[in-house]
Amino acid sequence: MNIHRYLLPQILKDLEKKMVFVSGPRQVGKTTLALSIPGGSRVYLNWDITEDRERILKRELPVGTLWIFDEIHKYRGWRNWLKGMYDGRPDGQRILVTGSARLDFYHYSGDSLQGRYHHLRLHPLTVAELGITGSEGLQELLQLGGFPEPFFSSSDLEARRWSREYRNLLIREELTSLERVDDLGRYELLMLRLPELVGSLLSVNALREDLQLSHKTVERWISILERLYAIFRLPPIGSPQIRAIRKAQKHYHFDWSLVDDAPARFENLVAVHLLKWVHYQQDTQGLDFELRYFRDTDGREVDFVIVEKQVPRYLVECKWNDAPPDRGLRYLKTRFPDAVAWQISATGNKDYQTPGGIRVAPAVEFLKTLV
Repeated sequence: MNIHRYLLPQILKDLEKKMVFVSGPRQVGKTTLALSIPGGSRVYLNWDITEDRERILKRELPVGTLWIFDEIHKYRGWRNWLKGMYDGRPDGQRILVTGSARLDFYHYSGDSLQGRYHHLRLHPLTVAELGITGSEGLQELLQLGGFPEPFFSSSDLEARRWSREYRNLLIREELTSLERVDDLGRYELLMLRLPELVGSLLSVNALREDLQLSHKTVERWISILERLYAIFRLPPIGSPQIRAIRKAQKHYHFDWSLVDDAPARFENLVAVHLLKWVHYQQDTQGLDFELRYFRDTDGREVDFVIVEKQVPRYLVECKWNDAPPDRGLRYLKTRFPDAVAWQISATGNKDYQTPGGIRVAPAVEFLKTLV
């Protein structure tokens, strides 16, 4: 099955003005997206391919009005190299750069590309992008994950094999090409431990004790996973109107199929859907949205809060089955009555609105409104 990825129209539009950087998790579909641009296959160069790397270093570039450079952030001088390409390019020359790591972090030189590019982040497949309208499609997406290869295989077995191989590739190839980690064995133990902690507060101290490592090392290793688009962390919201906790973070995986516990996996799926929408608003509209969560000193919680300039705009609580509106959601809705509030369920079928303005519905009803 072939689908037109949601970022393609924006990429084509932005290429007429500046360079375009597209980053995102490994195997999320960046190369396929780049090659779907008319003529893309003739002008594509990948730093990981020896012949292409030699052409890049010798500046023997394809003939055409578009150049596509994949994984070039692994070249230590990539930003200066691109600056030279962009500043000296012929009129009408377009440049697309893709990478499986945070391109805003891997800048090995002090020379800035500020003002020369637009940055777009590509996310896994989601309910809206796939056109899913019912619970059966949601359960398939929940089981197989949102990466194209395992999802389109329609096979639980193939999805499990892919996920295991993906983790090994992330450690043995992506990690070692960009970061220095001396103990890959314990790093893999960290990656195996993290999916068990999805949905709960992430304690670096507890991980430090489990792995027998320093707090600084564990924090650095988690930050590396963020930079490689393996996980993302959410901070809590803080406001004078609520007694919210201020520091503890939660984390989620871009590949939610790693999470064994079904309710936690569903919460992770929703987290990826919301982050995709938030990044899309940031990258294409320039809006100041952030994804956070709420928990106060009295133990009330809301799984996800989207804030705009620190003001809650969307409140989302996840449940596995039909359930009455959660007390944390009801509390936060009364404090921020203008915020749109949803309680969504993975397997429930009730769909109604409370007098207080909370929409209780099957998850698909909400997720299909995103991107």
